Parts: sequence; structure tokens; C-alpha cells
Amino acid sequence: MHLKTAALLFSGMLISIPAQCQLVEQYELPQSNCCLAMAARNLADQLLDWNQLGRYHAENQELKKQPPDPRRVLFMGDSITDFWKLAEYFPGKPYVNRGISGQTTPQMLVRMYPDVIDLKPAALVVLAGINDISQNTGPATAEMVEQNLMAMTGLAQHHGIKVILCSVLPVSDYGFLRQQRDQGGRPPVVRGPGGGTFIIRKASDTHPPGDILKLNAWMKEYATRVKAVYADYFSALVDEHGWLKDKYSADGIHPNTEGYKVMAPIVEAAVQSAVGSGQ
Repeated sequence: MHLKTAALLFSGMLISIPAQCQLVEQYELPQSNCCLAMAARNLADQLLDWNQLGRYHAENQELKKQPPDPRRVLFMGDSITDFWKLAEYFPGKPYVNRGISGQTTPQMLVRMYPDVIDLKPAALVVLAGINDISQNTGPATAEMVEQNLMAMTGLAQHHGIKVILCSVLPVSDYGFLRQQRDQGGRPPVVRGPGGGTFIIRKASDTHPPGDILKLNAWMKEYATRVKAVYADYFSALVDEHGWLKDKYSADGIHPNTEGYKVMAPIVEAAVQSAVGSGQ
């Protein structure tokens, strides 16, 4: 009896299914806008290409087809470089952006050949270290960051490329304090897509100013020692409290348009000093 009932149910399913749905010609997983799915996909991509060598691969191949430009300057860095629209701030200059948001010095070091040396620039501008301080790819000692910067500098100079080492920018808590004030003194929070809330941390918590000062002091001394050029963004952007001037950033870490306007002539002068010095 049970077998007969099951058979009838099964046959009914076979009859009813075609009326409710149909097979697709080609299986394609629908795209999800869910934050978890996006995070998982981004993580998978990063695991496959941890150093993100694929980010500029196609552009590098096209650039290598062109004759080397003796005025070419390559900018290596993290999000601060990545977001910098070089063509707007250096019109007519063959300046090449190879910044990647979130990167640390060990990741940049692995990119030195495909993203720098193979492109034969006259000079290399390096702005790096802030993400090492915030432990983007795990804990790092000051010595580890310094060694990565030394390795990048040494590789470039070995291939006849002039090096400009840029100071790490100051950070600020002005935005955090404004939001805290607006919320009655409570820590400012944001609401996530899933309905949860997340406390906004101060920039100085995630990027300790003391570590920035120490790295910049070492970098300035090292640049002098190896005949590289030191570009001092820090002094031009810092206020009397030791923080990034409020007018130069919206989040306390990344420069805004006005911040880049201050940085542009500083690095341009450094490039001219490096390329024209016969180092």
C-alpha cells in the first residue's frame, strides 16, 4: 500500500513539474549582491593572486609594446596612490600609476619586476608602509617594513631607476570626533547591510602616529644613505596637533582633492631632483 501511494505521488510530481518550471539551456549561477558573497568572492580572488599581479598585467603588456620613454615615472603604492588621478595633476607627463588599494610592502616587493622594472621607468615613486602599520596582511615589525623598502630601492637602483621614497602621511581623528559629538558622545557607528551595527574606530587606533613618525625618520635617513630622494608629504599635511589637517581629508587617512594638490608639487620637485641629479 505504501509503495503504491509513493508511486502515485512520484508520478504526480513528474506530471506537475513541467508546468511549474523548465530546464535552462546553460547553467549560470546568478550574481549576488550580498555582502557575504562579495566578501567570499574577493577573498577567493586574493588567495589566487595574493600579490595582485593580475591587476595591471594587461596594461603592462600594452605599455611594453611602446618605446621606453626617458621621462616615464612610475608610482608604486597603496590606495593613496591608487586613487590619485595622475593625468589630472601632472598633465602631459608620462607618469604611470601602479597603486593598489590595501597593499603592504611585501606585496609591492613581489610586483617590482612586472609592474616597475620591466616598464623601464626613469624614476620610481614609492609611497608605502601605512598598511603594514595597520597590519593589513598580518603583523609586521618595523625591521620587516624597512627591509622591504630597502629591497625595492635596491632592485630599482640596480636597474638604473632613480628612487623617490615618500613619507607616510599623517592621520587624524577629526572625523571620528565630529561623529562622536553628533551622537551625544557615544562612539559613532554605521549600520551594515545585514542590519548589524559596527563601531567606527579612530584612525589613530588603527594607524598609530608614533609608528608613522618612526618609519618616516628611518626613511629619510635611509634615502640620504643610499642617494635616493626623500619626498616629505608629512610636514606639508600635518597640523599643530600632529594630525592630518582636516581640510585635506574626508576620512582622516586618504587625501582629498585639496590634499593631492599639496602633494603634487612636492613629488614633482623630488622627481626632478632625482632624474636631474645624475645619481
